Order: sequence, then structure tokens, then C-alpha cells
Amino acid sequence: MELKSILAYLQNKTILVTGATGFLAMVFVEKILRVQPDVKKIYLLLRASNTNSATNRMHNEILGKELFRVLRDKHGADFDSFVSQKVVAVAGDVTSENLGVKDFKLTEEMCNETEIILNSAATTNFDERYDIALDVNTFGILHVVSFAKKCLKLEMLLHVSTAYVCGERVGLIPEDLPSLTDDIVKGTTKFDFKAQEKIVVEKKLTELKAQGATEEVITSTMKDFGIERAKHYGWPNTYVFTKAMGEVFLGRSKDELPVVIIRPTVVTSTYKEPFPGWIQGFRTIDSVIAGYCKGKLTCLLADPTTVFDMIPVDMVVNSIISAMAMNANQSSIVIYHVGSSFRNPIKINSIHDFVFRHFTKDPWVDKDGNLVKVGKCTMFSTMATFRMYMQICFMIPLEGLKFVNKACGHYFQDSYVTYSRKLKLVMRFVELYKPYMLFKGIFDDTNSEELQKVASESYVDANKFNFDPNCIDWEDYIMNTHIYGLRKHVMVK
Repeated sequence: MELKSILAYLQNKTILVTGATGFLAMVFVEKILRVQPDVKKIYLLLRASNTNSATNRMHNEILGKELFRVLRDKHGADFDSFVSQKVVAVAGDVTSENLGVKDFKLTEEMCNETEIILNSAATTNFDERYDIALDVNTFGILHVVSFAKKCLKLEMLLHVSTAYVCGERVGLIPEDLPSLTDDIVKGTTKFDFKAQEKIVVEKKLTELKAQGATEEVITSTMKDFGIERAKHYGWPNTYVFTKAMGEVFLGRSKDELPVVIIRPTVVTSTYKEPFPGWIQGFRTIDSVIAGYCKGKLTCLLADPTTVFDMIPVDMVVNSIISAMAMNANQSSIVIYHVGSSFRNPIKINSIHDFVFRHFTKDPWVDKDGNLVKVGKCTMFSTMATFRMYMQICFMIPLEGLKFVNKACGHYFQDSYVTYSRKLKLVMRFVELYKPYMLFKGIFDDTNSEELQKVASESYVDANKFNFDPNCIDWEDYIMNTHIYGLRKHVMVK
């Protein structure tokens, strides 16, 4: 039997990418342009007021990144010409009908040509404003589905979700959707939920405006409201709840569309492509690493025995491209967990050991040129013990400062306010990260394993799209790739 080719599938294809300035989407675009220069066209949907603004964003926030260094070197002086032939910046937004594309001719062109849609538009802040998170992560998918149904040649709608739509489930977590639809909406229809949450949000915003609340107060209140609504439905934070609802709406509104849902776990820096260690912004665990290496983090709410599931971004992109090729034109919905906890697990205590060894061997240098010495971090495996520690070491001294400040005619007011604000930020940070640092689930990746198997057996170029977590040497990757990438591309003194 003649083997198929993933690269051949991508040849002459037209792809629409939403959330194009996001970490994963950028790596996807770079990979496609690098390995299959004969792709026909890539539309990049970017939030912008017009085409010129969208084009500027594309050049400044995507193509201008070091991520595209290898591609730029490959094409040399012809890079800009090559990109102009292949990539089109589109001003739009998934929160609007027709994806916010106002140019009728462009909309018609996109609907006539688009064969693949990669929907990676999302707000990933754990405590995003509830109104914003709903519009992007939940209701945005309805606009994407509606647009996809207008695409005459559509072969694939691939939606990027997160493995943590599972909430705080424990044990082996399957790659399924039905259990989610039963659990999340608790008997309501998609229209019931949409109408209900829109009313709740509008009521809250109306109340705040009637009270004359400042924009800062509105933002803070709507962030808290998002967490409140998420917990009301049984989810730990706004991000995973609204992403879960997005999956539900996708499942219920897709009809005969060919749909794949990719659920990555914690996405980290590139493993190999286009070069090791590229990363944009702090991912889930990176802010902990940054605080630790600078000597600002000496204790942590984390169960040392917890398996922390993470996966390099280029492996996620490889799984996306493989899934596109192998599920094209199938009027079904397939879900893939893309992570490492099932086949190549790493525990938090091992990660801590690797980070400690890295910064012991190669310490962080602060802004004054001093080497920062790190020690072993104290870990608390329950919220109760962590709160007790914080009470003794920080909250009681804060109460003392409050008393002294009052007795001294508020002489220490600035110190008290600053100390109190920092403590509140720390506790909020801990609350947001608690579900992941104490997580008790393992993500079943049977579908992903089967995808890898079929690719290796049936596709001649499957090795160019490897996403097998078994090949990762965690010690080498964390100590010699991820942390150095973090230091180079994200961390500042």
C-alpha cells in the first residue's frame, strides 16, 4: 500500500487561523510556512480596526518575532516577498458575527477558499473578566462554527481547548465530550445558558455603572464575578469554565462539520522546532520558576507527589497538523489529549529538583550584578497547612503593623497598604494555581496515541510531525532547554 503524506495534504491548502498572535498559533504558522512553502494561503484573523492595523500587528507581533528566524534565514532577501504571497492579515474578532470581517469581498473570498480553520482564539487568564471570557472562549465558538458552515470547501475545523476543561476531576480522565455536556450545563440548553449568563452579566454591569464604579473597580469586580460563576457551576476558575462551555456549544452546534478538539495540558517552550527553548510570555509554571530563581519564592502550595502535566508547544503543533490531515472531511468530532502525564509523567518534586540544580549551577544575576543563591523550596501539600504558615509568618505581623500604624497616627500607612496589597496578591495567586499544583488527575491519551500510530504506519513523513511525549528527557529538557529559553526570551532582571 502506498503511504500517504502530511506535507502533500497541506500543499495548496488555504487555512484560516484565529487567535493568530497567540503562542501556539504563531508556532503553527511558522511550522506550516517552513515545512510546506507550497501552502496556498494562510488568513490570520487579528483584532484590529482595519486592514492596515491588522497588517502592522502581523509584522510586529508575529513575523517580527525571533521564532521566525530560521524561516527568515532560509528565504533571506525574499522573506517579505514569500510572506506577502502566502499570508493575509484580516481585521476581525471571534466575538462578532462573520468573525468581525467587514469587507464583503474578503468575506466572500475566505468562504470560497478556506479549507481548514484553526480556532485558537482565547483569553487564557485564569481570572479574566467574566464578560470578556464568555464572549471569547464560549460564545466566540458559535461565531466560528457559523462562519465554518459558510465555507464551501471546508475539510476541517480544529478547535484548541485545554485538558483542564475537566475541572477538578481525579483519576484517569478520558478524551470524551458527552460527560462534559451532561455535567457542565446541568440540564440547560445552549440557548438557556447563553441567555441566562448574558442577563446575569448585563445585570452586574448595570449595577456597577449605577453605583458610579470606576473602570478599575468594574474590572476587578467582573474578575471576581467570573470566579464566582465558575465555582457555581463546579469549575475552579473562569478560564477553564468558559473553555468547557465553548466545547459544549461546539459539540451541539457543529451539525455535519468535521471537527477535532485538541486539548493540550500545560504548554511549554519548543522542544526542537524551529529551535529549542523558544517561548512567549509566562506559562503556568514559569512564574513560579521566575520568582524562585530571584529569591522571592521560598515556599509553595504544591503536592510534591503530584504529576504535573506539560508538553512542548512544537509537539502540540505537530499533533494539530497530524489531526488535520488524518481527520479531514470526517463528519465527526474527535478529541485528543496532548500531554505527558499518562505516558511520560513527571512529578512536581522532580521539577523542583531540576530547577534547583539549574540555578545552583548557573545562578540568576540581579539588576545590581549580584548572584542570587537559591535553596530548596518548602512545599505545603494542603491549603490548610499553607494558610497556617501564611498566618504565622505574614498575617499576624501585618496585624501588628496595623496596630502600630494606628497608634502612631498612621505614620506607617504607606508601608501597611503596600504590605497588605502584596499579601492579597499572593493569596489570590495561590488560589488560582491551587487546582494545578494539587491536581490528582491523569489525562488518558488513547486517541492521541492512536493518531501517532496511524501516522507512523500510513504517512511517509510522520517523523516530521512527532508528538510522542516518551521521547522527552525531562531532566535535560527542563535544565538545558526550557529554563534557558525562559531566561532568554521572557525573564527580565
